[in-house]
Amino acid sequence: MTDRDDLARDFVVRTGWGAAESRPLAGDASARSYRRLVAADGSTAVLMDAPPGLVEPIADFTRVARHLQSLGLSAPAILAEDPVHGFLLLEDLGDDLFARLLDTRPALEPDLYRAATDVLVRLQSVPPLPNLPEYGVPMMADYVSVLAEDYARTDPAPLVGHVRSALERLVPETGTMILRDYHAENLLWLPGRRGLARVGLLDFQMAMRCHPAYDLVSLLQDARRDVSPAVETAMVAHFAAATGADGQAFAAAYAALGAQRNLRIVGLFARLARTAGKTRYLGMIPRVWGLSRRCLAHPELADLAAFVTKTIPEPTPGHLQGLAAACPTP
Repeated sequence: MTDRDDLARDFVVRTGWGAAESRPLAGDASARSYRRLVAADGSTAVLMDAPPGLVEPIADFTRVARHLQSLGLSAPAILAEDPVHGFLLLEDLGDDLFARLLDTRPALEPDLYRAATDVLVRLQSVPPLPNLPEYGVPMMADYVSVLAEDYARTDPAPLVGHVRSALERLVPETGTMILRDYHAENLLWLPGRRGLARVGLLDFQMAMRCHPAYDLVSLLQDARRDVSPAVETAMVAHFAAATGADGQAFAAAYAALGAQRNLRIVGLFARLARTAGKTRYLGMIPRVWGLSRRCLAHPELADLAAFVTKTIPEPTPGHLQGLAAACPTP
């Protein structure tokens, strides 16, 4: 048992859950981890272990969670916290992730995505949480450098310049609160609740300020599952109408943000494979590349599309095999 295990055990005992059975839960891609605690009476809670200095402080999570709860949204209730050592005891929202439900009940897709879109409308109906960092155009453009560096193995500066030029034209507003990783792996269906509270929210501690379309892109252009084109089209139109956005300008911003996000993810997946031996991510690249090409087909992105076509190789089997061959053994 490590010192970290001892600290976690001490925290659990102090919260009154010392006799509970502890079961591992799937974590995210960071050093943060989760365990489900199951008491003798069947009640449950979730232990979050967020080692200080390795992941965002738990204060980031609790601050955003309480803001979301104040809007009537289902972020997990905070039952106990130890900010010094990085532990939280959270309400257990269950296991019905959107992604898991949709694998077995695909007919739910329109209802689930409509509910998740309405959560974004509600989130954006009030001023953003104060002092959130901005995910602005310079940062978004710089983040795409990973595509050139780790996927195409070329100089990132020209790509960053083209992306920045497109975003400066098409994404003028970056003051809206976004949750950033808003997709089917981080959303839970809670049918026993009513209205917007039926959507359980996870992994929002990295909230920032960006364009209103950013989280919608994250939701509808999912790196891990295909969202039907009909649902995507309907939800973009629904969100624009519900927020009073200009349809044409919003569609262009949505496409620009989709191109930025998906090109960056292709690069990130290549980096995870090349530096950490996580070659499973290479299998996701064709889907994300296809999403980026759909976005780049927007007329307002013609210059960026031409540059990407000229300088970034498509994820052919040969190119992906070359990336895999350069990966370390995990």
